[in-house]
Amino acid sequence: MTLSDFDDIRPYSEGEMKEAFEGLLADRQFDRILSGFLPLPKGMRNGILRLLFIGVKTPQDFQIRFMKPLIYYLFRKATSGYSYFFPESLDRRGHFTFMSNHRDIVLDSAFLDMLMLKDGFAKTVEIAIGNNLLIYPWIKRFVRMNKSFVVNRGLTPKEMLRSSVHMSQYMHFAINEKGENIWIAQREGRAKDSDDRTQESVLKMLNMGGPTAGKTTAEIIANLRHMNIVPLAISYEYDPCDYLKAKEFQCKRDIPGWKKAKQDDLVNMKIGIWGQKGHVHYQAAECINGWLDTLDAEKIEKADIFRMVAEHIDHEIHKNYRIYPINRDALEGKDNAYIESRVKMVDVENPDATFLREKITAMYANPLRNYERATAEK
Repeated sequence: MTLSDFDDIRPYSEGEMKEAFEGLLADRQFDRILSGFLPLPKGMRNGILRLLFIGVKTPQDFQIRFMKPLIYYLFRKATSGYSYFFPESLDRRGHFTFMSNHRDIVLDSAFLDMLMLKDGFAKTVEIAIGNNLLIYPWIKRFVRMNKSFVVNRGLTPKEMLRSSVHMSQYMHFAINEKGENIWIAQREGRAKDSDDRTQESVLKMLNMGGPTAGKTTAEIIANLRHMNIVPLAISYEYDPCDYLKAKEFQCKRDIPGWKKAKQDDLVNMKIGIWGQKGHVHYQAAECINGWLDTLDAEKIEKADIFRMVAEHIDHEIHKNYRIYPINRDALEGKDNAYIESRVKMVDVENPDATFLREKITAMYANPLRNYERATAEK
């Protein structure tokens, strides 16, 4: 396969960046947003951006020139500090699939990129992003400039199968032919209660595009090994979207057939980016290839292998959480002023304070509950 086989979902390549950038500047919706950051006449604003774009040839160049300053600004303004750990065993010039719990729609991968550069990795990550978030043309253009590839959702079962095979083939191509790193969430969408679990369907998708047929246990292991999966734990002291998630819980409980509107995703993105997070910690585990090599494929039923891999990834993520005082307060049922303040922020008709408190408390208790279980296991 060649890069052109994935033109419909892949990030922009080196020769496409200039045209994509000009298309971004010509987009009226993007210009309205940009004017909030650079309140200058449009011609002057675009002139400054064109000067900054000189020398930007690849999506990683774009990340370093444009995104890096924004991410460090967010570290200063929206966190009380950050920390990270990558094992020495991870080759900084290697190519890995970082599979993480999902805390923020935008920042999970954006923070990871900057921390990898800070730690000496040669490549940042290509980012899996759902097409449900690409509601405006400028967003799709922007994310493809920012090393994102598109995950198509809302398809029929037949279309979903074709799309999953296509995306899996691209991910194997990106890791093993392009030599890129990848970030992907362990599940579709965020775990609203922070009880982070790897969906077997994600692993089954990764198996589909591998170098073997992926029919037997041995072939499945080979295909997953081909992706160099690294479990990654992301820990926020405070989730700026916790009260929005609690609102969703009550709406789903009280309103038959309730579903989030597209505008709700934009609100979640905005609050997730700019809301206060307290301390943020990223911790990667060892690549799971060493563990996969210990498995005896002849003794493992095909029906069990995806569950076993998912459980191993979960264990690695859970044991690497950073635990904060609010997690302990929540698990021990102690009164917590922060949680009470978030309950009061929920904007819903007939708010059920007891229910909302229970849901927000669970969001902070579950990481500690999973951490204690994982660290107690031999």
